[in-house]
Amino acid sequence: MRMDMLIKDINIFNSYFKRFMKGNAAIKDGTFHYIGESELDAFTSELIIDGKGRYLVPGLIDIHLHIESTMVTPATFSYGLIKNGVTTIVPEPHEMANVFGISGVKEMIKASKECVADMFYAIPSSVPATSMETTGGSIEISDMEQLMQTEDIICLGEIMNYYEVISDPECKTNKILSHIRSHYPDLIIEGHVPKLLDLDLQKIIHAGVNSDHTHQTVEGLEARIAAGMFIEIQEKSMTEEVMDFLINQQVDEHFCFVTDDVMTDSFQKRGHLNVLLKKAIQMGMSPEKAIYACTYTPAQRMRMHDRGAAAPGKVADFLLISDLQSFDIDQVYKNGELVYDSSQPYVQEASGRQFPEHFYESVKLAELSETDFNLSAPDEQGQAECRIIQVKNGSTFTSETNDWLSMENGELRWEESPYGLIATFERYGKNGNRAHGLITGDVLKRGAVATTYSHDNHNLLVIGRNKQDMVMAANEVIRNQGGVCCVHDGQILSMIHLPVGGILSEEPMDIVSEQVEQLTEALKSLGYEHYNVIMSLSTLSLPVSPALKITDHGLINVNEGKIVPLILSVQA
Repeated sequence: MRMDMLIKDINIFNSYFKRFMKGNAAIKDGTFHYIGESELDAFTSELIIDGKGRYLVPGLIDIHLHIESTMVTPATFSYGLIKNGVTTIVPEPHEMANVFGISGVKEMIKASKECVADMFYAIPSSVPATSMETTGGSIEISDMEQLMQTEDIICLGEIMNYYEVISDPECKTNKILSHIRSHYPDLIIEGHVPKLLDLDLQKIIHAGVNSDHTHQTVEGLEARIAAGMFIEIQEKSMTEEVMDFLINQQVDEHFCFVTDDVMTDSFQKRGHLNVLLKKAIQMGMSPEKAIYACTYTPAQRMRMHDRGAAAPGKVADFLLISDLQSFDIDQVYKNGELVYDSSQPYVQEASGRQFPEHFYESVKLAELSETDFNLSAPDEQGQAECRIIQVKNGSTFTSETNDWLSMENGELRWEESPYGLIATFERYGKNGNRAHGLITGDVLKRGAVATTYSHDNHNLLVIGRNKQDMVMAANEVIRNQGGVCCVHDGQILSMIHLPVGGILSEEPMDIVSEQVEQLTEALKSLGYEHYNVIMSLSTLSLPVSPALKITDHGLINVNEGKIVPLILSVQA
């Protein structure tokens, strides 16, 4: 029998026994035809690979991520995935959906068609995530129906507005859940349920949401798994306590590793899902268990029964590796074809514009002036007690603190206080909304930063310590139809151009990576102290991430799901 490829003397990962077995493999038409110990005399092939005792690992599978978080196009993202051994992903394009609605989803899917890595899309379920923000587009039930009928959809993306699901039976999200469960009962429903426990957690599961990818604790893991929930472990959840639990408990079928959001510089320098796999091994997890959680369980979760294992009839997506502990990748094969070889140059092909023309004209906001960063006060003189967003390194969650600021001539004198100003401006030309707040903690101590890359609404977000730098940063972003700009003393320190919807660059990975690295260094030079400063910055406008955030509607108490005033009280 003629094969396209034969591999001899290789240690093949068997997903069903969770161990490596020495043997041979025969591949034809992009699938495995034979895996076993027998000699390959029954097969012929022009391509015979001597495995030399190396390890054959199924292609890695990441079932929860957002391409837009890397600020690049699907083609660039695929380029980065393949060299890191990731051959299949489940992206949820809810960032592009927040900017452009259903057309954003369709264009992301279209841009993924010719990518080397397989991309099976999730329908964004929470666009907008709340009623307390203005977005460029929305995804309604009718849009979901259209996507289900016209696109290859694998799941309903993360249900984010967990507070409304458990408190308001008539909310939009519950209507979506009811529609999906009645019309598409087999469709997988993904969840975003930070910190929920006991009755609230089980209300969410009863509503049909049976996975969670948010920051985990052992207590949360036990509660979720006990209630039948599948857990998707991000790197930020890989604490010693959580990893000990995953290593020592019999929960292999109930979790996998996912990346969710990866910054471009980290993608370029560290890698992708393989980074979590390596880290799991370094933290004491056996290579076999770590591989299982990056291949088989994610495939099973998404019912991708044609992959996630090296076995007859499965897609021949696999990696060849010399050392399991380091997990350095020698080669990557996709559908039985060599797509990456560590000994050969791996160069990204240049590409032109990949989206419709109006995707490059999404910032409909007039340039700003210093008066746009004034804080109005309720009295001419005196003191005002204010809510202040407190940023803390180690988490994208914030907290609320309160302090008194001076009022003079009907304005809060924020520039003379220990606090910075945070402001957001609706940028889609819909209502002209704007909101202002105060910010402190491990955040900017001087200068300013402005960005249209601000989850999930992607309105213009500006943070600064003086009005002049804030105006300069904001207007640079507006003039360039989106991006992130960092300014100090009237000088631009860093600028990332994001012309596609104000959130994506069409530059190659290495260029965007360098720009992101420069921005990170600029923000840190201005006093921003965070393990991921760009993600911390961009989630300050995310009204489903605890505890105090800001949108164009105002300050948001996320835990209570309501808009709250900046000023609590005043005194003469």
